[in-house]
Amino acid sequence: MLRTDTQSETPTTNGREALPQTTHRTPLPFLGLACAVGVSSLYYNQPLLLEMSHTFSTTVGKAGFVAVATQVGYACGLLFCVPLGDVLEKRTLIVRMFAAVTIALLLVAAAPSLVFLIVASVLMGAFASVTHIILPIAPDLVGDADRGRAIGIVMTGLLLGILLARTFAGWVSHLGGWRSVFVIAAVINAAFAPLFWRFMPKLPPKHNLGYGAAMRSLWTLFQTQPLLRESCAMGALIFASFSCFWTTLAFLLYSHYGLGPGIAGSFGLVGAAGALVAPIAGRLSDKRGARWVLSIGMSILASSYVLLWTEEKVAIPFALHIAALAAGVIVLDVGAQMIQVANQTRIFGLDPSARSRLNTVYMTVYFTGAAVGSALASIAWVHWQWNGVCGLAMVFIALATIRHITGQRGGAEGDRSGEQRHTGNACLET
Repeated sequence: MLRTDTQSETPTTNGREALPQTTHRTPLPFLGLACAVGVSSLYYNQPLLLEMSHTFSTTVGKAGFVAVATQVGYACGLLFCVPLGDVLEKRTLIVRMFAAVTIALLLVAAAPSLVFLIVASVLMGAFASVTHIILPIAPDLVGDADRGRAIGIVMTGLLLGILLARTFAGWVSHLGGWRSVFVIAAVINAAFAPLFWRFMPKLPPKHNLGYGAAMRSLWTLFQTQPLLRESCAMGALIFASFSCFWTTLAFLLYSHYGLGPGIAGSFGLVGAAGALVAPIAGRLSDKRGARWVLSIGMSILASSYVLLWTEEKVAIPFALHIAALAAGVIVLDVGAQMIQVANQTRIFGLDPSARSRLNTVYMTVYFTGAAVGSALASIAWVHWQWNGVCGLAMVFIALATIRHITGQRGGAEGDRSGEQRHTGNACLET
């Protein structure tokens, strides 16, 4: 059974409540499991877009906007729901959001039209943002020196949820149709709500902060934290490039090889191998600095698209094409996960009392990038097929590289110690 010891409060200073001191480590893998369950809802539809287009007698381009709607909903949830993690008691909030996403999943499963499906997908994405109320709990459980390690452990669960959701969806739809995927997912989320209530302690907010003040402070954070702005820009561009591949993979496999959603989903199993790099990336961020990890991650990500594009241009046997695609997926996910862990390691070091709001700003921009990437990738596929998708992804990576090169360096970044506190933190609660 999972447990945490009672937390003691340090005295308040200058009218601000000090952070609680945890005397026993809450099991980080449990938080990773919670993140996996929450985030999976976003990705079930990606290998199913072709089936959805057949159900509603529409084009694959229009069906692609189901994935876009989910990402847009998630961005809205990040913006309007995640700040509640700094305002309300977290355990109750998380349980209620799991219940809400359960209802949204059932609405998706019952969708009578494409328009209804798109609206229900927006709601599903919004409530799936529970993941990013859970994630900022992890660095609160360890010291600054282990912040990257803690984030890496929880991110492993989150990333496995993202990747294995596609595998689950692909094969379940093969057996029972695409609607059955969302019914089963609703049952899983409904079951997880009482588990979270049972196994996690109450998690009160660190400050007596109202929702309106929390929302106003988002802009203050964005204005006063240059490292946050840099991380937002890079994260959005990188996730846009990542989404280019996963949004159009089912189209590629069907049009080039005649393979269905089960095979498309199975590439999530391949990508899961790449997700295992997250704890390593976290430890490297603690030891070498997040900026170093970002540089390595972007080089790896760019090389993945070179591989994914060139393997489609050469005449090789079918088996070698699939093997090359699988290798490209692993490289793609390794690069993307290294970048994500490094970005979150450094933003969570800016102000521990505002981690939910820092995560709100970062992840809202991050998933807005994903929505843009999914939308443009669907258009690129319709007009230029795989060449257009890979070219678009490389443009996103190039822009992220420019932002990285022109970003903050050295001690000002606060990568390793987490002690950096930019001017303006004092007004984050007003």
